[in-house]
Amino acid sequence: MMDERALIIAVDFDGTLCSDNYPEIGTANETLIRRLIEYRQRGSRLILWTCRRGIYLEAAVDYCSYYGLYFDAVNENLPEIVERFGGDSRKIYADIYIDDRCSKPWEALAIRHPA
Repeated sequence: MMDERALIIAVDFDGTLCSDNYPEIGTANETLIRRLIEYRQRGSRLILWTCRRGIYLEAAVDYCSYYGLYFDAVNENLPEIVERFGGDSRKIYADIYIDDRCSKPWEALAIRHPA
């Protein structure tokens, strides 16, 4: 098992930390929220990684804070990653990506595009 104290975890908001109800905020995924709080307490770094912007992003961050979930970065890389790679890429660097729309490479091979 990986040592979660050293992990950088990027997590999506809509459909992941809450049910997808954009631009409104859906029902909290309290199980995932509690687990992420535990990981952060053990030393993991959390990044909120979402398409939300402006007031909708602020609402998402406030919503997570209400549940006690705080992030080390929001829609940007951690400072040590920016330094390591010499700039901030649009792609967020993480050890784990938690997103309702993700698939593993081998899962993507099984996807059949509609005709």
